[in-house]
Amino acid sequence: MRIIWTRHAEERQKEWEKKLRIIRDEVESLVNSPGQVVSGDMGILVAQGRTRNGLLRVPFVRTEDGLRIITVYWTSRIEKYWEGKSEDKV
Repeated sequence: MRIIWTRHAEERQKEWEKKLRIIRDEVESLVNSPGQVVSGDMGILVAQGRTRNGLLRVPFVRTEDGLRIITVYWTSRIEKYWEGKSEDKV
């Protein structure tokens, strides 16, 4: 599936690359094979996966052209966003 980056997503990924070395390929790999996909606001889906003692979250929408990445961010608040049983959070 083709991945389309918004300018905002590219800028945020570059910021996270400086902070936590989250590279573009890692984001695209997560979108292609997420640990979990959850619903976000206004029909946006969020691919997420555990990494670096936290959670990498990539909000995206499906389009005719592929998957459009809206933004990229990392959080330490796994329990807030991860859906499922508590043992899945480890």
